[in-house]
Amino acid sequence: MLFDVAAFLSTSGALGGVAEAFGVHEINQQISSNVMVASIHDPWIFLDPVLTPDRRAGAARILSSPVDPSLLPTLSGSALLDQLALQPEANIAELVRDHPSAVSAMMVSPPKATIVTSWWSELSAARQKTLVATAPEYVGNLDGVPFAVRDRANRLFLKQSIAKLQSSIDSGVGRAQLVETKHRLDILKQIDRTLATTATEPKRQLVTFDPTGEGRAAVAVGDLATADYVSYLVPGMFFTVQGQMYDWTVIAQDLQKEQSGWIDRLSKTDPAMEGKTAATVSWIGYATPDALDIASLTKADTGATYLGNAIKGIQASRTGAEPYVTLVTHSYGSTAAMIELSKDSISVDALAIVGSPGSATQSASKLSVRNDNVFVGEAAWDPVVNTAFYGSDPGAASFGARKMDVAGGTDAITHKKLAAAVGHLGYFDAGTEAMRNLALIGIDQGSLVTDGTLADATRTIASAK
Repeated sequence: MLFDVAAFLSTSGALGGVAEAFGVHEINQQISSNVMVASIHDPWIFLDPVLTPDRRAGAARILSSPVDPSLLPTLSGSALLDQLALQPEANIAELVRDHPSAVSAMMVSPPKATIVTSWWSELSAARQKTLVATAPEYVGNLDGVPFAVRDRANRLFLKQSIAKLQSSIDSGVGRAQLVETKHRLDILKQIDRTLATTATEPKRQLVTFDPTGEGRAAVAVGDLATADYVSYLVPGMFFTVQGQMYDWTVIAQDLQKEQSGWIDRLSKTDPAMEGKTAATVSWIGYATPDALDIASLTKADTGATYLGNAIKGIQASRTGAEPYVTLVTHSYGSTAAMIELSKDSISVDALAIVGSPGSATQSASKLSVRNDNVFVGEAAWDPVVNTAFYGSDPGAASFGARKMDVAGGTDAITHKKLAAAVGHLGYFDAGTEAMRNLALIGIDQGSLVTDGTLADATRTIASAK
């Protein structure tokens, strides 16, 4: 049914009063002689006693939003969300087709995750479905949208992007363009390959997908919507989606398997661990440096911001049931993570640092990590550790992090032999003491993490939290 909202508002009271009284599920706006006309597909909720202040504010914002399709490419933040909620499908499709740079701008400066979560919950199922279908590149990369929805949107956009590049190759392009197109297609095919799983493997979700440049992506192993423990694996220099996305996700799955094994073992004596689950995220969410820009912290600053947005996203999506969040950071990735944790813009439950080239922050106490859960591991023959190339050495006693032993030995609990981590990438080898400790850090079992002292012999199940 169509009716004149402007006239309705004039007879019903001020806009603010209307917003206090109503919750809006979906409004499709049109402009005619500067009069806003709305088509209401879902009923108004009159005087809803459970309408939260955020939802009332959202309703007021949507009702007061001018409808101008030409503004879409220039908008950001909540203004962009409002317009996406109100525009007809044709306008949204035109935006994503003709203004791809607008998507990139949104990723760099996204709306707050808490606003996104509230906005998404206010949309009707029909409008949510429309946005996934017409603007998957927006929906899939909005921190605060449910992860299952983001996975669905990103997989759709990935499929569309692969088909578009393949069609370009099949139609015949110039030699120079052909080389570039094949390169970009290979990047996307590596992501597609990464998402494939067997019937016995945990499910994977594509929670970030940005095909611009050398690409950015994040693949979750396990269910981010329900996991009690979530670990983000943040890589360092020379990592790319094309070169390492698949292997980095295999490592994430190995860590998730190790964590699940420990949860099962601990639950036999600790009822609080019964039914707990873990998920990991293979996060190549920023462009890591190569040999040409390794001396700069520019990419670390950018990566820090992207990482912060990702953490805000899971915390907003899981409000009231937030998981225990750990950052497992390697090399330059540790530098980027510590930049973000020093801003007080996010807080995490634990931070594991391995192979670090240094931190601009001089002390672990300056990082926004709860309960002093900052752990550092340094492998033999790792040429990067102890360099303090980007600032303070996290492995130095003065930094104040808790030591995480990676030298190998015998597990006091399982009695299994644990291999040593050797070199710059050895921390993530299966069967190492490093992977054992990283798993325990990620499930809030810091008391069981070995540090290479005589006290390790006493770190038994009896000493677990």
